Amino acid sequence: MPSVEVKNLKNEVVESLDLNDVVFDAPLNKALIYDALKAYLANQRAGTSATKTRGDVSGSGKKLWKQKGTGRARVSSLRTPLWKGGGNVHGPQPRDWSVSFPKKMRRGAIKSVLSERLREGNLTVVDQFNLEDHKTKAFASALAGLGFEAGSVLVVESGENRNLELSSRNLSGVTTTSSLGLNVYDLLNHERVVLSRAAVAELQDLLTR
Repeated sequence: MPSVEVKNLKNEVVESLDLNDVVFDAPLNKALIYDALKAYLANQRAGTSATKTRGDVSGSGKKLWKQKGTGRARVSSLRTPLWKGGGNVHGPQPRDWSVSFPKKMRRGAIKSVLSERLREGNLTVVDQFNLEDHKTKAFASALAGLGFEAGSVLVVESGENRNLELSSRNLSGVTTTSSLGLNVYDLLNHERVVLSRAAVAELQDLLTR
């Protein structure tokens, strides 16, 4: 069973916490992580890009001149795709890019990445984010005290913490999310992960169901 030191925002060790090996000692499954990431990115696509076909652009549909005898190339209407201002051929149209991805596989990918972050030494557990105010400077100094002065950091909290949300949103490379909203993309996109003790308990409960 893996264990981790629980620290406060002053970087003082408060206690040692035993972690659930199902969640934090899962084997690295690159294929599963790749599939989960691909599904996540596909589901983020709006699918709203569109081009106008010849039926959408303005202009008459009347044939501009007779087919033969003019010496010019034959033409249909102003809306032909061959002319400037004409319709687009085979352009993108609104569509649904979302894919269905099994819940167990998604949770398995999250467990795999969390376990790998722990093995790398890039996972930190904080007792609680008890910030007195929403000043960015105070939270930045707290992160610096924990050794996160440079690089990207993912902060995971349980429930709503308004001061944490407001104080972290202007920090470059820092992303704050809830344990319920944790996803593979954020875990892979940040070098280090900081979890509150409550978030650890919530994740262990959620990912072992």
